[in-house]
Amino acid sequence: MPSSKPRGEIMRRREFIAGIGSAAMVWPLAARAQQEPIARIGYLAPQSASFGKTRSDAFRAGLRDLGYVEGKNFIIEYRYSGEDESKLPELAAELVALKVDVIVTLATATLAAARATTIIPIVQAVGQDLVALRLAASIRHPGGNVTGSTFFVSELMAKRLELLKEILPSIGQAGVLLLRNNPTNDIVLATMATTAKVTGVELVPTEVRGPAELESTFSAWAHQQIGGLVIIDHAQFQANAVAIAALAIKHHLPAIGSIELGVRGGLIGYGVSFPDLFGRAATFVDKILRGMKPGDLPIEQASKFKFVLNQKTAKALALDVPTAILLRGDEVIE
Repeated sequence: MPSSKPRGEIMRRREFIAGIGSAAMVWPLAARAQQEPIARIGYLAPQSASFGKTRSDAFRAGLRDLGYVEGKNFIIEYRYSGEDESKLPELAAELVALKVDVIVTLATATLAAARATTIIPIVQAVGQDLVALRLAASIRHPGGNVTGSTFFVSELMAKRLELLKEILPSIGQAGVLLLRNNPTNDIVLATMATTAKVTGVELVPTEVRGPAELESTFSAWAHQQIGGLVIIDHAQFQANAVAIAALAIKHHLPAIGSIELGVRGGLIGYGVSFPDLFGRAATFVDKILRGMKPGDLPIEQASKFKFVLNQKTAKALALDVPTAILLRGDEVIE
């Protein structure tokens, strides 16, 4: 039976019903989009992208473990200074201008980021004591916009000096390799001085601007007949671990530094696992993105250290490492 309603009214009704159906389909999509905003994470590091890949991969893996999907609910804005740390302030300013939600930093990049903003949260994946740098009020309650993890590099350097003395009981002088203008140098040397006094070792610190000055520095130490060498944790030194290890062997200098140094040819590597700490940084970022303030997130202190002894290098240096020390090694490279 034909409808008695005008054709125009019927068409309008069909369009209305179709509109409701379309809206019903679009609304859940819009709701999900609102539920999953894309977080923009800044990443600032004083190293090259190629050298830092293992660490950035660990950070991204940490986010994935927490349920994040790159490109869906987070993106990362990377800024690397390479071997020119003078670029860090400019790179930090770029991230601030992008209005990122949080900035993840490494070592000296933390200070550059903190100088660039007091508003955007900063998570130090690894670096010096934030309280000593006056970027946090206390370990338990940082209070400002900076939190994260620290491994107290000054105490670590003092421990390395102790290990060097154990392997070389007769050592009288130890060189200390530092990067020039690093704000933590004074803190490190002050802490090491106490250990040096107890162990009877004279410290001979040298600050270099970069890898180009390594050859002349090692030659000078060899001329002074330095007995051994302690190397500070810094991205530039870690990136050049192979060259540093080779120079140490060439000039007959037993050297102790980061884990990377021991693995790549130095006598001893003693320190923290950087990938582990970068994975842990993801937890801090997650809490901040969920609404917690960085000033309320306690700073974490690295508690797991690894001891690598390169027996191959010991033989090249004609050193007889005591069995007791070999047994303490987490990894012995033959």
